[in-house]
Amino acid sequence: MSENSSTTVFPVFNFTEGEVLIINKPYNWTSFDVVGKLRNSFKPLKLKVGHAGTLDPLATGLLILCTGKLTKQIETYQAEEKEYTGTFTLGATTPSYDLETEIDQTFNISELNENAILENCKHFIGDLEQYPPAHSAIKVGGERLYRKARRGEEVELPARKVSISEFEITRIELPEVDFRVVCGKGTYIRSLANDFGKKLNNGAFLSKLRRTRSGNFKIENSFEIMELVNHIREIKTQEDFK
Repeated sequence: MSENSSTTVFPVFNFTEGEVLIINKPYNWTSFDVVGKLRNSFKPLKLKVGHAGTLDPLATGLLILCTGKLTKQIETYQAEEKEYTGTFTLGATTPSYDLETEIDQTFNISELNENAILENCKHFIGDLEQYPPAHSAIKVGGERLYRKARRGEEVELPARKVSISEFEITRIELPEVDFRVVCGKGTYIRSLANDFGKKLNNGAFLSKLRRTRSGNFKIENSFEIMELVNHIREIKTQEDFK
């Protein structure tokens, strides 16, 4: 079960009644890719599968999947507090606030110092207003915003109230700055990166992101998606598969 384990020990599952599965989402997979891979492993059985909180394709880490009757609990899990670790790259910005798009502006970081970077964290703890990235999965007029952004369409979104209870810098090796953040539902870490750079009168984008916790669920207790899928395929022919 641990991401450091060489041999994963799986419990006895009852997927129809419902399971909450903690997955370590791979890099460059969408959250729906993970859902689809698990759903396909159940065929020819048709079981409900859903995820509780999207992770961007370029992010890794904890993704909660629910099966069967427990898909009714997805909104409850979505609302829980999240913890992330990652890296901001200072001195530049991108339209998507991460590595999905090319750098569009650069800044001089020669005058940035460790004290200013550490002090900057104080501005981002508490209840804040935050603008979602243009390249996000929010629906506008029935269409995902990132689709509009990729076509070059500009859509102005209102600021949203978000809550950040913990935000700390764990490494500074300019232009990179590592961080850990604990936040409430709806917080965009990409927007946090962009705002962090602006507050320094500079620029920043998110270059690495990993979700390490959601509520009481921790990444240490996650399954690798392909190990789980292969296990399901093995037990599907057994009488005790549900």
